[in-house]
Amino acid sequence: MKLRLLALLPLLALSIALPGRTKQTSHGRWQLVWQEEFRGRHLSDEWTRIPRFPNPSEWNKYMSLDDRLFRQRHGRMTLYGRVNDFLPQDTAHYLQGGIYTKDRKTFHRGRIEIRLRMDDAQGAWPAAWLLPQGGRWPQDGEIDIMERLNDEGEAHQTVHSAFTQWDKRKDKPSNHQKSPIKNGRYNVYGVEMYEDSLCFFINDTYTFTYRRQPEYGPEQFPFDRPMYLLIDMQLGGHWVGKVNPRELPYRYQIDYVRYYRLCEDR
Repeated sequence: MKLRLLALLPLLALSIALPGRTKQTSHGRWQLVWQEEFRGRHLSDEWTRIPRFPNPSEWNKYMSLDDRLFRQRHGRMTLYGRVNDFLPQDTAHYLQGGIYTKDRKTFHRGRIEIRLRMDDAQGAWPAAWLLPQGGRWPQDGEIDIMERLNDEGEAHQTVHSAFTQWDKRKDKPSNHQKSPIKNGRYNVYGVEMYEDSLCFFINDTYTFTYRRQPEYGPEQFPFDRPMYLLIDMQLGGHWVGKVNPRELPYRYQIDYVRYYRLCEDR
């Protein structure tokens, strides 16, 4: 038995993502250039907690920096959504945690993969998405790598821009796809960012592509720019519906984030 385990060790080592690891997809060979495995007990320098903004949107209105909304242990970061029965000075009914790489780490072209697991709860809206560094919304774009509502067995992947939001051009090309996930388990969500297209994946299965359409002008594809990553717990809103407090606390677990570049780009 010992000999068999020893023989397997080289194969097991190959399955561990280390800088320099490559990944083969239908679009080419990718080189791992950055990763976050959430080792240790504190966020690495590329991340900060997301604060509540002075005039918050729906996704941000319950955001808090309180330690009870974050737990980093055993190579995972857990973000929580909780009933606010512990911060009497905060008038929000619920509190939620989120992290982002704003002003610290950006992503421009390449492939991002994020391995996530989510609880089921009415009013839960966990997300992983990209926004332009120093940009304006929606003119400079938003890329939603993953959004999930309530206890759905599907995840939403979407792009937003002035073209989709102000001009209401959400088909031809379609800016959204809903695809199945494995409920109660980890799933890997990905996007490949190119000069003229965005290709989305779930568990290495291709879901859809959003392409630049030159005839529509630059506002249709503002996504070829450095962007920062947000991964955050969100509660309530017109899209997801009301929160059921009896189903809280909610756990949103992040196993890893990995960023690849095409080998010929290096």
